[in-house]
Amino acid sequence: MKRHFTFALLLLVLTISGQAQQKQVPALFQDEKPLALSLKFSFKEVKKEKVDSVYFPTYFGYTNDTGKYDSIAIKVRARGNFRRNNCFYPPIRVKLKKKDGEGTPFEDNKDFKLVLPCQTGKLGSDLILKEYLCYKILEPITPYFFHTRLVDLELTDLSGKPKTYSVKSFLIEDDDLIAHRFNGKVVEQDIHPLTLSDTTSVLFDFFQYLIANTDWSAAQQHNVKIIQTANKKIPLTYDFDMAGLVNAPYATVNETLTISSVQERLYRGFCRSEPLMQYARKEYLRLEPAIMKVISDNKSLFNEKDYKGIEKFVSEFFETLKNDKKFKEAVLLGCRTK
Repeated sequence: MKRHFTFALLLLVLTISGQAQQKQVPALFQDEKPLALSLKFSFKEVKKEKVDSVYFPTYFGYTNDTGKYDSIAIKVRARGNFRRNNCFYPPIRVKLKKKDGEGTPFEDNKDFKLVLPCQTGKLGSDLILKEYLCYKILEPITPYFFHTRLVDLELTDLSGKPKTYSVKSFLIEDDDLIAHRFNGKVVEQDIHPLTLSDTTSVLFDFFQYLIANTDWSAAQQHNVKIIQTANKKIPLTYDFDMAGLVNAPYATVNETLTISSVQERLYRGFCRSEPLMQYARKEYLRLEPAIMKVISDNKSLFNEKDYKGIEKFVSEFFETLKNDKKFKEAVLLGCRTK
């Protein structure tokens, strides 16, 4: 009887804890339904401004709970050097005042990213949906991930004669929200990757290998944010447009690496103890059904050819993990020592 009571009490505590954490996720990122928005700004003016502290005032247009058109004042700036310089659409960081967000879909959000396609046309939207899928694949693997929300966006360029584009895009929650959720803070300091939480770090490294992404660095905090909690440093990963799963036509591989295509997998994690690497291997194999379910749940976002290609690409990752020889060569012997 006592054992049953103890178990029930533990279950209650875990349930309450999980609900408390979920409540800290803004409603904007709890809803899976794509959000319909409109946005207007000068592409030329925003891309030209290089100072990160300079934002441009504009509005998000949306349909409110009563079914009527509404709008909210926001400020935007471009982010990301590569996309800013090479893409038609600049990636955007959005800021808004807390009081302006009250009673709107953006309540409890003061800062977030809007990820736009690089180029116009259907290919641009297809690629942005593949990048969105990368974020979703990470969710069953670790609690340390960025929440996202798909957006059907009517985007108007005010650089000259106004021109409007219908694009697929998605929102990414601010890293400070994630840090707060885990009682930590985002830190920007030089670190060695081996000082990161070991288990979390290895799961993170395996994920990058899964999507065939080499465009990241924990040490330089390139496409990686670091959360410092009371007793550990946790990596957060983002920006997957250079990953092999996305396979963007503009994606390139760093010339110092031993691969020639972004669709070639290269394990870029640092070597850890073999028991830990084997634990991560078993954990991913355990999670294979959940990961493949994420892909199947998002099947409607892709045409049949792209969907089959994604399935095959991810299945090849698991084939490596299931084969002792391939796993040893690719990961145990391929991990970084410096």
